[in-house]
Amino acid sequence: MIEVKNISKKFNNNVVLNGIDLNINKGDVVAIIGPSGTGKSTFLRCLNRLEKPENGSITIDDLNVDLAHSDKKSLVELRKKTSMVFQGFNLFSKKTALENVMEGLIVVKKMDKKKAEEIAREQLKNVGLLEWANHYPAHLSGGQQQRVAIARALAMEPELLLLDEPTSALDPELVGEVLDTIKKAANEGYTMLLVSHEMNFVKNVATRVIFLENGKIIEDGPPKEVFNHPKSDRVREFFAKINRMVEPEYSI
Repeated sequence: MIEVKNISKKFNNNVVLNGIDLNINKGDVVAIIGPSGTGKSTFLRCLNRLEKPENGSITIDDLNVDLAHSDKKSLVELRKKTSMVFQGFNLFSKKTALENVMEGLIVVKKMDKKKAEEIAREQLKNVGLLEWANHYPAHLSGGQQQRVAIARALAMEPELLLLDEPTSALDPELVGEVLDTIKKAANEGYTMLLVSHEMNFVKNVATRVIFLENGKIIEDGPPKEVFNHPKSDRVREFFAKINRMVEPEYSI
């Protein structure tokens, strides 16, 4: 069980997260959806303290971290249990794919290079990029770079994998290969918190869907319930707008 309590965050006078509580069971794939600018990415960044919230805590197994007042030691322990995949890949440009995957194992987990390389090669193999191990990010497509980023995250064997719109920076033809990689990790039992605008993917992969708006959770349930029978008028309105966008504007 992962327990998140009272996450609150504001930028100047703008309240972005307003006391969010969330429990996540092991193996859950929890998708966070909602309109842009409602705090979805900020929520993920607060959970591994890339953003400092005004209030809030996270408990993973026997580790409890006060995210508003945590010390350096607590943050290191938190980042041993969480990994994040970003919108923009965030790979080191002067390190190869292999070295990028090894980095966290060596720096955060203090693993020796031989063991780190063994794990990194295995993870690159899992995402179908072992033959690209010695290539630099500049020589990889966007989809390949994001798959390296996913391999880097999985190499840490996280208790919680955070994915922040992992396909938003990709050309449409590259989206599928990244979604397939995430789906494979989900099928292997990783616990995930996923922010995504790929609604069909969310329907097929998530075990639970959360709708976030104005810093609060206004809908929470299984994908079929949230997508097909939303309880909130606001969520119904959101899906109606999405459906209008994908339907043809004219017919012949």
